[in-house]
Amino acid sequence: MSHVKRIKLGSQGLEVSALGLGCMGMSYAYGPAKPEADMIQLIHHAINSGVTHLDTSDVYGPHTNEILIGKALKGVKREDVQLATKFGIKVGESLSQMEIHGEPEYVRACCEASLKRLGVDYVDLYYVHRIDTKVPIEITMGELKKLVEEGKIKYIGLSEASPSTIRRAHAVHPITVVQLEWSLWTRDAEEEVIPTCRELGIGIMPFAPLGSGFFASGPKVMDNLADDDLRKILPRLQGENFEHNKRVFERVNEMAERKGCTLAQLALAWVLHQGDDVCPIPGTTKIENLNQNLGALSVKLTAHDMAEIESVASFKGLRMAEQILAHCYKNADTPPLSSWKPE
Repeated sequence: MSHVKRIKLGSQGLEVSALGLGCMGMSYAYGPAKPEADMIQLIHHAINSGVTHLDTSDVYGPHTNEILIGKALKGVKREDVQLATKFGIKVGESLSQMEIHGEPEYVRACCEASLKRLGVDYVDLYYVHRIDTKVPIEITMGELKKLVEEGKIKYIGLSEASPSTIRRAHAVHPITVVQLEWSLWTRDAEEEVIPTCRELGIGIMPFAPLGSGFFASGPKVMDNLADDDLRKILPRLQGENFEHNKRVFERVNEMAERKGCTLAQLALAWVLHQGDDVCPIPGTTKIENLNQNLGALSVKLTAHDMAEIESVASFKGLRMAEQILAHCYKNADTPPLSSWKPE
């Protein structure tokens, strides 16, 4: 196994590779599911390269991504992998019929089903994927705490949660990780959420650190998207926003060339340089992209480099999660999109 630095997240003992692997796009959201044999090969390559933290959810597919990972893990030593999955989003017939659930019996049923699909006795990290405004977070956490006591999950995480929810949940049982969107083009979590995590000693797991592929492919990311690719509705890739963001892309790309790395590596290195309590989980479906992401671990950025990158990277448009949450929370008590904040 190659050497990828190990980091500790939270204060309960979770240790992961400094770079994780987001598995969603293998089965869901970014066009049709990819060939199973290729994805299993990719997962094995990641593990053998030292990327041992795999991130999935019961909603990816739904269910098919967990089944895929379960197949990939057959024959892999369980303790060599830190497995994260999530519950809380229930899919209806379409995106606009998603429901958020946090009732105790739902938590337990989801956990049991995920363990079965993954073919494991426990998951290392179990996330509340979205916060159910109808159920106090303390109630949801009470059931998660029982699952920890029973050994079915080792550590508890929250995804897209507000500072007040994080504090309330952490008071019931320690939260080990908060997952959130954090990248050169999504930095709103720096205001309150990340300082709250650091104050409480909670690890940070940024998803979409490559801007849903924008920093990897640039403006051409839009050229060949399948009809069911969620990026087609991403506000940042539409109209005037897209034209503005293309120009920013060119400027950041020039900096990457000066550094002798790709723009994707520079964008990922920027996230990796945020601290040893941060584990980004870029997703990919190609071995060469995974290798390129690993290259970001050896890109060194000075404080001056970081400041220069940040001064250039001012992107326009709403982020992906806001767009999807507007669908998700259609039937819930949610503020209008313009003032949306995580629960």
